[in-house]
Amino acid sequence: MIKSSHHFKRISLGLQGAGTYGAFTWGVLDRLLDEDDIVIDSVSGSSSGAVNAVVLADGYALGGGRAGARQALQRFWTSLGQTMSMSPLARTPMDHIAGNWTLEYSPAYHMLEAGAALHGPVLETPFSQNPLRNLLSSLVDFDRVRRCEEIQLFVAATNVKTGSGRLFTRKELDAQRIVASACLPTVFAAVVVEGETYWDGSFAANPPLAPFLELGASDVVVIQNNPVSRTQLPRSMADIGNRANEIAFNISFLREMATLQNGLGVASEDNGQNMVSGAPRVHLISGLDILAGYSISSKLNGELSFLLHLHAAGVATAEAWLREHKNEIGAA
Repeated sequence: MIKSSHHFKRISLGLQGAGTYGAFTWGVLDRLLDEDDIVIDSVSGSSSGAVNAVVLADGYALGGGRAGARQALQRFWTSLGQTMSMSPLARTPMDHIAGNWTLEYSPAYHMLEAGAALHGPVLETPFSQNPLRNLLSSLVDFDRVRRCEEIQLFVAATNVKTGSGRLFTRKELDAQRIVASACLPTVFAAVVVEGETYWDGSFAANPPLAPFLELGASDVVVIQNNPVSRTQLPRSMADIGNRANEIAFNISFLREMATLQNGLGVASEDNGQNMVSGAPRVHLISGLDILAGYSISSKLNGELSFLLHLHAAGVATAEAWLREHKNEIGAA
């Protein structure tokens, strides 16, 4: 870690969504926040990337700074792991034997997908609320997030009716909008925001990168945790559904990358097609070499031991990236 510096390296962060693989992103963020000369100007995210973005801002706001952000991220992910310890969505003895953090032998995993196929996604009622909303409401102070002047935030959701992306900015963020960004349609019913219904933002942008053009960002760092390829074919309907989502999310990622590198805007439900010139430098911190080797079902594995394992992998990956590529930030 650099304790003092005369030249700050300013970056914008794009955080992908990939279920509990968001804990890998937590590890990367934890390490980046330990660099005194790296300044985070703005963060965008979809799904679990959106969760990481608001938790980071909550901790960073009002003088919390780097230490506050790191503490907030640790509190959220450890709380998630502790909450999931009481969930039926857990590994069975056969899953432990199979390895790769799989849930392939978990009845709850298959019932989750099969139930949605037969009866539709779970509708929210006072007795069946999305657990993510409860966790966000209890751990994130959204008023504090909205007052985080140090960091700009952009969270993506997908309009179910139009198929276009919607970007929520920092001053309008609340638990409802983050849940909308993380709404997998095979599991949960669409989330209503201002009379419109939304699904997971990763269908439209994973993560949204076009806003960084309008900010005039010079260096964009994308934390990639959504596997592009898999070594094994999906066999169960649940795995097929999850793999289909991965493919769709990567298509949106490639589109956003092309948008950023060509200096163009993307279509949004608010303002159609933007045209912004001047492409920033794009840096990629990727965990795909590690994450692609895990079972497809592991993206829903919320065991604390798995989350901590992913965090450690994220820290190590960020450490290696900083050692090899940090000097490229701000390079002409």
